[in-house]
Amino acid sequence: MGEASTIGLDVAKNVFQAHGADAAGHVVFRKRLVRAKVLEFLARQAPCIVALEACGGAHHWAREISKLGHTVRLIQPAYVKPFVKESMQCRGG
Repeated sequence: MGEASTIGLDVAKNVFQAHGADAAGHVVFRKRLVRAKVLEFLARQAPCIVALEACGGAHHWAREISKLGHTVRLIQPAYVKPFVKESMQCRGG
């Protein structure tokens, strides 16, 4: 399995979705993570860009994820749908 250069993280109440892609845009992993395991999982990943939808809880997660050495990008909600749609097209969905 390759190393992710970008991780998209869908922040939810209890179960988060993580989508990792390498520099060429190929899917490296797709994982469901319970809230308690998110930081543990990200701590095991090499430093990379982590993208989150900007929402109330995203700023808390951004601070915690940054402490692990990752670069966090908050995406405006209006741009999340096109971002997801583009990534679906990259993988043939």
